[in-house]
Amino acid sequence: MRATESIQQVWNQFNTFPMDNLTKIWYHQKGSEKKQRELSLMKEHREQYGLTGNCFDLAIWLLDAFQQSRIQAFPIGHDLGTVRAHVAVVAVDDDGSRYLCDLGDQWINPVLIDKHHEHFTSEKQGGFFPGANIQLIPNEDMVEVRYHRSNGKESRQIYDTRPVDRDVFLHAAEHSQNLIKPTPLLECRIPYQTEVAHWEFTNWTSFLSTNHGLIKESPLNSIDEWVMKIHEKTGYNKEILLEVLMLYHAFQNK
Repeated sequence: MRATESIQQVWNQFNTFPMDNLTKIWYHQKGSEKKQRELSLMKEHREQYGLTGNCFDLAIWLLDAFQQSRIQAFPIGHDLGTVRAHVAVVAVDDDGSRYLCDLGDQWINPVLIDKHHEHFTSEKQGGFFPGANIQLIPNEDMVEVRYHRSNGKESRQIYDTRPVDRDVFLHAAEHSQNLIKPTPLLECRIPYQTEVAHWEFTNWTSFLSTNHGLIKESPLNSIDEWVMKIHEKTGYNKEILLEVLMLYHAFQNK
């Protein structure tokens, strides 16, 4: 179920890349007519401020990295052009086998989605998604992912695995970057004991998803405290974090 070495090597370049909507509101305030940043600008922002972006930013970045390594890859997505839009990437190895690569949901590793491959299984698998074992149930143009948590809870997600036309993808990206939700969100993968866990900051609360369950963290009392905490988890520039969190605070208190 694991990806080939070449696909994995590209993926590993993004192990420390969070997913967030903080970068979106920060760049939105800059007044640029086009809100979806070019890859060159995303790389500048990463280098200067430690920033990454949302699922569209991460997919654009990952697609380019695969292209640079001469690995076939294409975007996939659902609910494009709506507030529920989500995109990911499918990479294809030299034998034509496909692997789901979802940085937006902060997967730990790419995963094989071709049911006819000799190594494919629909049994529960660990090491792909933080805080859960997964099962994959592929259909013709879809793959259902079932997430099994340690407390017995199960959730499901359907991926449409058909390639999204590049123009459609970029149009949906621009639409997404113009949608400013009222609550801040950041997710990242962090080492925890012997595993990779999932840390999430959402609407002024934070928690850690681990293989042993959900760990809710104590609430913080000020924006300055959140700035320091998020900076410690991500390395994001503290001045930008303060600016962004102040924007969200003002947005929610209109």
